[in-house]
Amino acid sequence: MPEIEEESWEPPLVLVAVDLVILTLRASTFHVLLVERGIEPFKGSWALPGGFLNNAGEDIFEAALRELHEEADLDGTRLHIEQLGAYGTPERDPRGRVISVAYLAIAPGLPEPVAGTDASGAAWTPVERVLSGQVPLAFDHWQIVSGAVESARSKLEHTPLATAFCGETFTIAELRRVYETVWGTELDERNFYRKVQRVPGFIEPAGTDRQAGKGRPARMFRAGSAKALHPPLARPEPQSETEEER
Repeated sequence: MPEIEEESWEPPLVLVAVDLVILTLRASTFHVLLVERGIEPFKGSWALPGGFLNNAGEDIFEAALRELHEEADLDGTRLHIEQLGAYGTPERDPRGRVISVAYLAIAPGLPEPVAGTDASGAAWTPVERVLSGQVPLAFDHWQIVSGAVESARSKLEHTPLATAFCGETFTIAELRRVYETVWGTELDERNFYRKVQRVPGFIEPAGTDRQAGKGRPARMFRAGSAKALHPPLARPEPQSETEEER
């Protein structure tokens, strides 16, 4: 039998990018950092900070740190950063096949952002305005933000991630406000205090108190050594509508 000549195969051209979901609390509101695109595609639209790798030798995480600095003038060493996932739907970018590695970054007290490189503006935007569609996003960035927010909400149950939204020292009331803001629900003060105190290594006394008004000074805490919460802090189930609310 004659030999069948194998067809030559060339790997598809794939570009690699990074996108950053930067979350913080501002005025007791959950915010995400968005940039206004200054170039096509989607010029003038809001999007997540990010961009392509500079070259084949650039590490993906280093590219994320570089984009943080270039597009928002933020120092990544001050933030809690973790990889969120990869997004590679074939039609996600009109410029061609682009796979983006998304990172979730969290820190308290972040400054007003400064747009740079190909961004014409930058702004902290309430998360709910993005998730509700009031602020449309370019590419598939709504999907990325949605995934990042749900990841943060879930991790608050099982990890000490909430402390990343606080300063170096904080009160339990400030920690509770993180949970309330990210979860979007009010929590019972005494019940929360009891649950937090029974989780080994979640928080530890900072050795100082903060005077607030004429009352007793508030006890200050810092993040403990725990990497996971045992027992976890369960997220309250959404309350069903009453007949009157319907």
